[in-house]
Amino acid sequence: MADDEKNPAREVITDYAQAHFRYFRTADGTVYAQKNGHPVARPIRSQGTTGSHRQELMVGLFKDGRGVFNGTALKEALDLIEALALTEDTQPVQIRVAPGFDGATWLDLGRSDGRSVRIHPTGWDITVPDPREVCWRRTQLTGELPLPAKDTDGKGIDLLFRLTNFANAETECLAIAWLIGCLGPSVPVPAPFLTGPQGAGKSTAGRMLVRIIEGMSGDLRRAPKDEENLIAAVAAGWVTALDNLSHMTPDLSDAMCCIVTGAESVKRALFTDGDVHRARYRRPLLLTGIDVGVIRPDLAERLLPLRLERPRVRRTEAELWAEFEDALPVILGSLLDLTVKVRAAEAETPTDLRMADFARLCAQFDAATSLGALNAYRASLDDLNDDVIEGDLLAQTVLLHADSIEPGGEQRMTSTEWLHCLSRVYSGDELRPLPKGWPTTGKVLSDRLKRLQPTLAARGVLIDSGRTREGRYLEMTRRSTTPPSPEQTGAF
Repeated sequence: MADDEKNPAREVITDYAQAHFRYFRTADGTVYAQKNGHPVARPIRSQGTTGSHRQELMVGLFKDGRGVFNGTALKEALDLIEALALTEDTQPVQIRVAPGFDGATWLDLGRSDGRSVRIHPTGWDITVPDPREVCWRRTQLTGELPLPAKDTDGKGIDLLFRLTNFANAETECLAIAWLIGCLGPSVPVPAPFLTGPQGAGKSTAGRMLVRIIEGMSGDLRRAPKDEENLIAAVAAGWVTALDNLSHMTPDLSDAMCCIVTGAESVKRALFTDGDVHRARYRRPLLLTGIDVGVIRPDLAERLLPLRLERPRVRRTEAELWAEFEDALPVILGSLLDLTVKVRAAEAETPTDLRMADFARLCAQFDAATSLGALNAYRASLDDLNDDVIEGDLLAQTVLLHADSIEPGGEQRMTSTEWLHCLSRVYSGDELRPLPKGWPTTGKVLSDRLKRLQPTLAARGVLIDSGRTREGRYLEMTRRSTTPPSPEQTGAF
């Protein structure tokens, strides 16, 4: 009698699985299976459309002549494997980009053979990563990228800009800086907001930027109606691109801030009473639209406006995308060449900008190319400050009142006194009614001013708070001509 016939089916499956797969768990307790020598890992309980580990086992057992096993045997074997894996060391799984050993980073090409791009300080190459260095997790949103071309001499960057309608060279260099930031797993990057007149090719340019990182299957999508669906979409891919935004609710604005700089979502695990499911996320975000209305100050600090112009000559969709697909290996190769060059450049980190990692990347970009990305980034933030002020009557009123303060002077009052003061400034001699949304209490005013603090500081008005024996106060200072220190412009 054969040995397999003497052993229970669950033992045959378990022995086969442990011989052909490596099992490990992530920090949240999810158990993954990784085929020996292959960098892609799958959750052992997944039933996803990209293939489940259960299906892998069934196919492997059948092709290797071990037989076909019923569902009960497979379930019992997977239960035992999962229990054994919970005693193993934890290891993270990554989507699309990942940190590696010795300062290297990896880019998943989404290929079935597991070949990926290793970007290291001296260059980049295409290889299959060591499974203990990088574990890729793939979803339905993980598209396949072509093998990037070597020795492109920067031609790919020119090819990209020939296919898009960015308004000027400053906008183009910011777009490239953002793409380089997307290849860094530890670099929070601001969200490009592609804007311009109708017919400027915003959606087309957005798709091209996304597909350089996500492959030709990458696309734009409408903003989900609730935060839970947005987080699910963000967690399943690397670059999240939202198209044709015309209005931004406070909840959506706050969710976008969390996506750009990172946050954690905790919810009850399914079919349990007390267990929870944790999801950490920080992803590159891209937006397109003509006008989204009033932009909140905290989101403005995390945006990267990229303006486009209407093209003089129109082309068919088929012709445009065929040329882009042909050029994609060269574009990706040129981007990788430039990424290595930028990362090797030495530059000081600007200390006065919220997105300090991206500001440093822009400084490195300038050191490597002398294209002025950092100045362009500062100018874009200044434009966004203007947009915030134009959409906020309270900010306009504060700046109007600040004109009555001598340069270097300050005023200190309680929040309630400031509310009466600013209300009188807005109403003026005409006693016009206060607008909808105007603060109704001192506490509401204090909270609004905290949100506006970075915007007002960029216009020379510093807001601070404190407490004396008499109570809490708000202090408004009109900055002198001397530039402020980073501590003065930081949020309080």
